[in-house]
Amino acid sequence: MSTGGTGEFLIKPWEVRGEGREFGKISQDFGGAAKALEQGMAGLGTPWGGDAPGSGFGALYTEAQGMLLAGLNGLASRLGQVGANLNTMADSVERTDGDVSADLGKVHPGVAPVAPPRV
Repeated sequence: MSTGGTGEFLIKPWEVRGEGREFGKISQDFGGAAKALEQGMAGLGTPWGGDAPGSGFGALYTEAQGMLLAGLNGLASRLGQVGANLNTMADSVERTDGDVSADLGKVHPGVAPVAPPRV
Protein backbone atom coordinates (compact mmCIF):
# COMPACT_ATOMS: atom_id res chain seq x y z
CA MET A 1 0.00 0.00 0.00
CA SER A 2 1.17 3.52 -0.74
CA THR A 3 1.49 6.02 2.08
CA GLY A 4 -0.10 8.82 0.10
CA GLY A 5 2.47 10.25 -2.27
CA THR A 6 5.45 10.33 0.08
CA GLY A 7 7.46 8.00 -2.14
CA GLU A 8 7.25 5.24 0.45
CA PHE A 9 5.79 1.85 -0.14
CA LEU A 10 4.77 -0.45 2.70
CA ILE A 11 4.03 -4.14 2.42
CA LYS A 12 3.14 -6.01 5.60
CA PRO A 13 4.03 -9.66 5.00
CA TRP A 14 1.64 -10.91 7.69
CA GLU A 15 -1.26 -9.13 5.98
CA VAL A 16 -0.26 -10.48 2.57
CA ARG A 17 -0.11 -14.01 4.06
CA GLY A 18 -3.58 -13.47 5.53
CA GLU A 19 -4.91 -12.58 2.09
CA GLY A 20 -3.14 -15.63 0.70
CA ARG A 21 -5.00 -17.81 3.21
CA GLU A 22 -8.27 -16.14 2.19
CA PHE A 23 -7.65 -16.93 -1.47
CA GLY A 24 -6.83 -20.52 -0.49
CA LYS A 25 -10.14 -20.81 1.34
CA ILE A 26 -12.05 -19.21 -1.53
CA SER A 27 -10.38 -21.66 -3.89
CA GLN A 28 -11.44 -24.64 -1.77
CA ASP A 29 -14.99 -23.34 -1.39
CA PHE A 30 -15.29 -22.60 -5.10
CA GLY A 31 -13.86 -26.00 -6.01
CA GLY A 32 -16.37 -27.67 -3.67
CA ALA A 33 -19.24 -25.75 -5.27
CA ALA A 34 -18.04 -26.76 -8.74
CA LYS A 35 -17.86 -30.41 -7.62
CA ALA A 36 -21.38 -30.21 -6.16
CA LEU A 37 -22.65 -28.74 -9.44
CA GLU A 38 -20.94 -31.51 -11.39
CA GLN A 39 -22.53 -34.17 -9.19
CA GLY A 40 -25.92 -32.50 -9.43
CA MET A 41 -25.71 -32.35 -13.21
CA ALA A 42 -24.61 -35.99 -13.37
CA GLY A 43 -27.62 -36.92 -11.23
CA LEU A 44 -29.93 -35.53 -13.90
CA GLY A 45 -28.93 -38.29 -16.28
CA THR A 46 -29.91 -37.84 -19.93
CA PRO A 47 -33.56 -36.75 -19.89
CA TRP A 48 -33.49 -35.52 -23.49
CA GLY A 49 -33.95 -38.99 -24.94
CA GLY A 50 -32.26 -40.93 -27.70
CA ASP A 51 -34.26 -39.73 -30.72
CA ALA A 52 -32.71 -37.41 -33.34
CA PRO A 53 -33.62 -34.09 -31.62
CA GLY A 54 -32.68 -35.47 -28.19
CA SER A 55 -29.37 -36.87 -29.43
CA GLY A 56 -28.47 -33.55 -31.07
CA PHE A 57 -29.34 -31.62 -27.92
CA GLY A 58 -27.50 -34.14 -25.75
CA ALA A 59 -24.32 -33.84 -27.81
CA LEU A 60 -24.32 -30.04 -27.54
CA TYR A 61 -25.27 -30.12 -23.84
CA THR A 62 -22.54 -32.60 -22.99
CA GLU A 63 -19.91 -30.53 -24.80
CA ALA A 64 -21.06 -27.29 -23.11
CA GLN A 65 -21.22 -29.03 -19.73
CA GLY A 66 -17.64 -30.24 -20.10
CA MET A 67 -16.40 -26.76 -21.00
CA LEU A 68 -18.32 -25.21 -18.11
CA LEU A 69 -16.97 -27.66 -15.54
CA ALA A 70 -13.42 -27.37 -16.90
CA GLY A 71 -13.67 -23.58 -16.65
CA LEU A 72 -15.00 -23.68 -13.09
CA ASN A 73 -12.32 -26.14 -11.96
CA GLY A 74 -9.66 -24.06 -13.71
CA LEU A 75 -10.88 -20.94 -11.92
CA ALA A 76 -10.74 -22.73 -8.56
CA SER A 77 -7.18 -23.76 -9.32
CA ARG A 78 -6.16 -20.24 -10.35
CA LEU A 79 -7.66 -18.78 -7.17
CA GLY A 80 -5.55 -21.23 -5.18
CA GLN A 81 -2.48 -20.18 -7.16
CA VAL A 82 -3.15 -16.52 -6.33
CA GLY A 83 -3.09 -17.49 -2.64
CA ALA A 84 0.16 -19.41 -3.07
CA ASN A 85 1.71 -16.49 -4.96
CA LEU A 86 0.72 -14.06 -2.21
CA ASN A 87 2.48 -16.31 0.32
CA THR A 88 5.57 -16.40 -1.90
CA MET A 89 5.45 -12.61 -2.16
CA ALA A 90 5.24 -12.26 1.64
CA ASP A 91 8.22 -14.60 2.07
CA SER A 92 10.21 -12.61 -0.50
CA VAL A 93 9.43 -9.26 1.13
CA GLU A 94 10.33 -10.60 4.55
CA ARG A 95 13.59 -12.12 3.27
CA THR A 96 14.53 -8.92 1.41
CA ASP A 97 13.75 -6.76 4.45
CA GLY A 98 15.94 -9.00 6.57
CA ASP A 99 18.79 -8.89 4.06
CA VAL A 100 18.62 -5.10 3.74
CA SER A 101 18.47 -4.68 7.51
CA ALA A 102 21.49 -6.95 7.94
CA ASP A 103 23.40 -5.02 5.24
CA LEU A 104 22.58 -1.72 6.95
CA GLY A 105 24.02 -3.15 10.15
CA LYS A 106 27.27 -3.91 8.30
CA VAL A 107 27.48 -0.48 6.67
CA HIS A 108 26.39 1.35 9.80
CA PRO A 109 27.73 -0.72 12.71
CA GLY A 110 25.68 1.19 15.29
CA VAL A 111 22.40 0.25 13.55
CA ALA A 112 20.97 -3.00 14.84
CA PRO A 113 19.14 -5.18 12.29
CA VAL A 114 15.41 -5.20 12.86
CA ALA A 115 13.58 -8.41 12.16
CA PRO A 116 10.10 -8.00 10.70
CA PRO A 117 7.27 -9.30 12.89
CA ARG A 118 6.16 -12.89 12.24
CA VAL A 119 2.53 -13.84 12.20
